[in-house]
Amino acid sequence: MNRPEREAAVRRLMETVPVSVPPELPGEAVRRGARLLRLRRHTRRLLWLVLCAAAVAFLTWAALTRPWAEPPSATTPPLSGW
Repeated sequence: MNRPEREAAVRRLMETVPVSVPPELPGEAVRRGARLLRLRRHTRRLLWLVLCAAAVAFLTWAALTRPWAEPPSATTPPLSGW
């Protein structure tokens, strides 16, 4: 489909009579959109809360167990040269 054909198709679409929308449809769409936005906002807040709780739990664990420190030796080194 080349450009003149596309322009003609668009003109035909624009010249047709617009479809009537039921009167309750816009209000329902607004309510549904508001509900979806609220749900997304609450989900995002919950995910941030879980992320922060995981970070605090990890930092607490790391501070208490200190995994970067070398563990104490379970055996003594052999004594030689006595």
